[in-house]
Amino acid sequence: MSADAHNGEACGTTPLDGLTVVDLSTSLPGAFTTQFLADAGADVVQVEPPGGSPLRAQPGWPGLARGKRSIVLDLHDDDLHDEADRATLDRLLARADVLVTTSAPATLARLGLTAERLADLNPRLVSAAITGWGMTGPWRDLPGYEGMVLAKLGYFHVKRLSTNRPGPAFVSVPYASWGAAQTALHGILAALIERETSGRGQRVEADLVRGVATIDTWNWFSELVGQRWPDAFTTVNAFDDHGQPQGHLIYPLLVAATKDGYWLQFAQTQARLFQAMLQELDMAELPGDPKWKGFPQFDDRARRVELWEIMLRKVGERTLAEWEQVFATNPNVSAEVFRSGPDALAHAQLVHDGRVVTVDDPAFGPVRQPSTLVHVDDVPLSPPRPAPGLDEHAEQIRAEAAASTPAVDPGNGDAPAALPLAGVTVLELSSMYAAPYGATLLTDLGARVFKIEPLGGDQIRTLVQFPEAGGAKVMQGKESIAVDMATDEGLAIVHELARRSDIVLQSYRAGAAERARVDPATLKKLNPDLVYLSAPGYGTGGPYGGRPAYAPSIGAASGLALTDAPDAAGATGSLEEIKKAAVRLNAASAVISLQGDGIAALGVGSAMLLGLLARRRGRALGNMTTTMLSSATHALIDRNIDYAGRPAAPRVDPDGHGFGALYRMYRAADGWVFLAAPAADEWEGLATALRPYTDLAADARFASPAQRADADAALADVLGGVFATKAKADWEAELTAAGVGCVAVAEHAPELTLMSDEAADAGYHVTAMSPVFDEHRRPAPATRFSRSVTKADGGCLAGDHTDALLQELGYDDERIADLHARNIVT
Repeated sequence: MSADAHNGEACGTTPLDGLTVVDLSTSLPGAFTTQFLADAGADVVQVEPPGGSPLRAQPGWPGLARGKRSIVLDLHDDDLHDEADRATLDRLLARADVLVTTSAPATLARLGLTAERLADLNPRLVSAAITGWGMTGPWRDLPGYEGMVLAKLGYFHVKRLSTNRPGPAFVSVPYASWGAAQTALHGILAALIERETSGRGQRVEADLVRGVATIDTWNWFSELVGQRWPDAFTTVNAFDDHGQPQGHLIYPLLVAATKDGYWLQFAQTQARLFQAMLQELDMAELPGDPKWKGFPQFDDRARRVELWEIMLRKVGERTLAEWEQVFATNPNVSAEVFRSGPDALAHAQLVHDGRVVTVDDPAFGPVRQPSTLVHVDDVPLSPPRPAPGLDEHAEQIRAEAAASTPAVDPGNGDAPAALPLAGVTVLELSSMYAAPYGATLLTDLGARVFKIEPLGGDQIRTLVQFPEAGGAKVMQGKESIAVDMATDEGLAIVHELARRSDIVLQSYRAGAAERARVDPATLKKLNPDLVYLSAPGYGTGGPYGGRPAYAPSIGAASGLALTDAPDAAGATGSLEEIKKAAVRLNAASAVISLQGDGIAALGVGSAMLLGLLARRRGRALGNMTTTMLSSATHALIDRNIDYAGRPAAPRVDPDGHGFGALYRMYRAADGWVFLAAPAADEWEGLATALRPYTDLAADARFASPAQRADADAALADVLGGVFATKAKADWEAELTAAGVGCVAVAEHAPELTLMSDEAADAGYHVTAMSPVFDEHRRPAPATRFSRSVTKADGGCLAGDHTDALLQELGYDDERIADLHARNIVT
């Protein structure tokens, strides 16, 4: 194994060494989950069906399965061989620490993998069930395909401008799978932390619906405001449905093509950075011109369009090399090139940080892939190892299972139902969303989070015109103290909170933590037991470490945008072509409900919990780091992994329908439906269900999976003609009753679906209290437990808890009043 930087070094201690994970998952969320656990040192036993896991056909398999061991067990039939295989599985589970499954609830019951039976088999086992729709509720038995979840909730609708045609657009990035995997990890790690005290395991539940709901930054509250106060607030998207500019952020977050045909995503949202951009474009005088009164926010469309076109032309006057020279010499102007596939791993920051490794795999040869999600002391958590051959470790695993002693029952019955992170404290020194929401997710599990804010509050609070709507979601469950850290007295308050905390989370750019005197060395002198996580956009040093990171920038650099709209970056001819492509690329990377901020936040939560568990197990880690950029590359490992003979990753068709005739959207009589029947064993059921409309079984073109693949366009034409004859709700009802994956595509914001009464029945939202929104619906905690409990608090205002926290630290009323009078706290 070699690495592109740092010579493949890894941190000296793997925090999960000694833990055994049985992986029964057969889909991407499970693979993401157990990859993380294997990277952290757990012994992951991949249990595969005869013929191998379906994940072996995925391009990302060598990376997703790295470091695992493989055994083939037939668990579905009743002959003697299968009884022996079931017995082997039971022996494995009797000694395991964690089980991960991705089967539907009915399948788990059929396999005897219920929470009750598993608890009897091994009372210390933490079993994680990852499903599509959850274990309860009206949608629990729907097939758990990512496309079905995104279609039914409304995520295809919010991506509608990423395609040239009107209507919803297919989403290729596995946002829901990533969300489900990380929230499953939060549950697993939290349950293992709780087990250190109680001695008992439990069932953890995560699903695609709640997982993808974590990705949204503030649209939940934008929609809530729109419902409650329709006359007080209007949501303004970057572009209208005709591709005309509406929001002023399209200028500082400009998407534009260079003279030689490369696409750039600028990131100039701060006033001084936008002014530097205008200066570079020779447009610095425009804001003072009476013609541009109100710059850059205009009521009339004509000026919005004209300014947009001027900026597009200005960028297009220079080549990429000329722009790169600007970025190298002007620290106030930056942009990312839109990358895709393996090219994303060539990003200079990833290479500098050693976040790209090459593994010598016996089956695949050199495999270039992302390193571990978490780095410790600037090196990967562990050296990635090759993926296992099918059944490669069967003999060894069977022998271990036969000789193993079942886990000892701690004998204290059911441990009390409590918050799994009760007693854990987090000191949060970060702003906006990508890092702070990771801490928010921990508040639902019981962690106490001290949110350090500047005197005017975190800037996310004012990003949406309605007061606090921008920050309400990220502030849930936290205690806010507003303090001027630039003063000695203010810094002393922060230092005292660090002494009383378990975890410090900061997301400053490179060097800022040291300048603010909240760096790891400083704070660990005060509290040697601290878990310290840096979660910046790019890195704690290196060529991009000092640059601001925004979700659109990360979407461009990592490949998120060009995964969802792969052909959008090809048009750089006329101005009209450039404008159309810019609209598509903006929708592909900057939609509030689906973007890089949410992907990174989930990884932050997993990293903090890993650090805490490592400390509880006596394997305390050094200084931990995750980044927005590297987290996005992990979510796209199926796209950026590179090796000889790599299978092609699925690619959405140019019109944005889906991945093929059996996994795509079709027009119905009154809208759209999404069909999900890609597996070979689903063909018969689909053909039977559609027999009243067309005889698919009798069509020789579709007789086998290979023939159907060759005749994909013809099959899509046949199915398109059928689906056009009935309403979308009728198709969903009829095909769902027949066991075929088909849902009506929602053409409204997904947050509205998740706020609905029907979603309440599924447990997707709960009621909370807020100082701004009073009693309101908020997303439910993303992870459920069979024994532990969760909580769901509302947000807080900046400085809401300043006085209470100061009193807790021992400050008397007179001293607190003095700090207020001198504007050190608010």
